[in-house]
Amino acid sequence: MSSRVVIWLLCTGAVFLAWSPYAHHNESAASTTSNRTQAPTAPDDTHVLASAAHVTIDHGVHVELRVTNVADHSVELDFPSGLTHDVVILDSLGHSVWRWSDGRMFTQAVRNTLLAANESVTYQVRWNPMGRKGSYTAVALLKSNNHPIEQRAAFTLP
Repeated sequence: MSSRVVIWLLCTGAVFLAWSPYAHHNESAASTTSNRTQAPTAPDDTHVLASAAHVTIDHGVHVELRVTNVADHSVELDFPSGLTHDVVILDSLGHSVWRWSDGRMFTQAVRNTLLAANESVTYQVRWNPMGRKGSYTAVALLKSNNHPIEQRAAFTLP
């Protein structure tokens, strides 16, 4: 009889926790924290981030996407998954020949990154062209919901 009571109490406690305000602690903590530390950014405020893509070639193609918060306040970047950035290599006709994220797995959890005023974040990707020659364009993408960025950099493989 006592094991039935213990099981009933455990089940009751689990239901209480699932329906309590603490069940969504991680979701509300992220938005509450960001509201306390920064002024809200207007949705049409397009001048809070500066970005640039750079390509260097040596034993492969190295693509770098640098994102800088140029605002005088912190900016929160919201990502719908673990995929924070991506790089696509296009040939001279604009066809995709390689995508960094292809064949990779990413978490399906919402992720937020806070950039302080004048802070930068750099994403780097390496592509092995395997003997390819010609003109290409690297398209570097920041996969943020609220501040998506696309930067292009042309390069030639001799």
